[in-house]
Amino acid sequence: MKKKLLAMLLAASMVLALGACGDDAGNNDSSPAPTDGASGQTAAIPAADLKVGLVMIGEENDNGYNYNHMVGMEEAFAACGLDEDTQLVVKRNVGEDASCTTAIQECIEAGCQIIFCNSFGHEQFMIPLAQEYPEIQFCHATGYQAATTENTNDHNYFTKIFEARYLAGIAAGMKAKEIGNPKLGYVGAYPFAEVVSGFTAFYLGAKSVYPEATMEVMYTNSWSSPTLEAQVAQALIDDGCGVISQHSDTTAPATTAEANGAFQVGYNADMISAAPKASLVSARVDWGVYYTFALNCMINGETIPDDWCQGYADGAVYLSPLNEDIVAEGTAEAIEAAEEKFVNEDFHVFSGPLHGYAFDANTGEKTEDWTLPEGEFYDESGTASAPSFCYIIDGITSIIQ
Repeated sequence: MKKKLLAMLLAASMVLALGACGDDAGNNDSSPAPTDGASGQTAAIPAADLKVGLVMIGEENDNGYNYNHMVGMEEAFAACGLDEDTQLVVKRNVGEDASCTTAIQECIEAGCQIIFCNSFGHEQFMIPLAQEYPEIQFCHATGYQAATTENTNDHNYFTKIFEARYLAGIAAGMKAKEIGNPKLGYVGAYPFAEVVSGFTAFYLGAKSVYPEATMEVMYTNSWSSPTLEAQVAQALIDDGCGVISQHSDTTAPATTAEANGAFQVGYNADMISAAPKASLVSARVDWGVYYTFALNCMINGETIPDDWCQGYADGAVYLSPLNEDIVAEGTAEAIEAAEEKFVNEDFHVFSGPLHGYAFDANTGEKTEDWTLPEGEFYDESGTASAPSFCYIIDGITSIIQ
């Protein structure tokens, strides 16, 4: 079976969408994300003949997640010399339901030779179509199943966004320390590994400069809902959180923070224009790094790996500019010192000693204790692109409504 040993690894770690989180043990394997894998690509496609499909959970005017994907695709088209007007088919506001099948089929009918889907729940609809159309390449962001299928033309991609989250957490910790309020808040989408990994990295970054920091997490149970995100942000602020962050797709947490005199760290887009008195900085993904890579694979007739994942040192994740008007003094210097670790040192965000617990993703109830000893690290995204860290560590309170 060509889809190799990742099948067993992912079966254990990708419990994020099932009933429990955190059953995957930490490790100190420093091997990089795989860069090989079976592909259905058999011949190069001239750039002028390539047609690309992009299926999005929302639309680019969210100034968040989908905006970031569209910016990345535009970057890739410019780099590869493609014409967006004639060579790109975009399907917007595609749910994690049967409408995804319809959207992908419409991309196929339009002649797309490669199709990207950008939301976790799209994967279950993409895989059967990949099997039905082996001549087309299918790429899915945030998913984990490509390595376990017999298809040679489906692929997963993600980034080490947890590295940028850690850096953004430093900005949050510095501000929290400045205002004398150690309680941070976090607007999460779902209690899945993708979210848990991100908020844990954010917290560890904050704690690195403000050891007294604690954090409360609440969930919207939606990837993108301005109303729900505003409500959860308000609840966190009402509960005493002076600085909040988010894994959600809109600027609602930023504007809610500003309306309440609190501060905010964003995700996916520079949110300073939306909340200039609240937004400190944002953790961002440059999806253009992957999109350029994948399109060049098509143009050059090269293999697209089963799993692709790059991080800060590769330019795949980064921070938006600091809001110099409101960040705490010394923030830039603290972030620069941490950046140096990612670029020139063998630095791992999830390094022991850490203690926490695995939990039931439906109820939030603890299922077992978890400990990562000093001297060891959890190799997040080291063997697969999708996040797998799914433990609630000491100092974080996770509230599943």
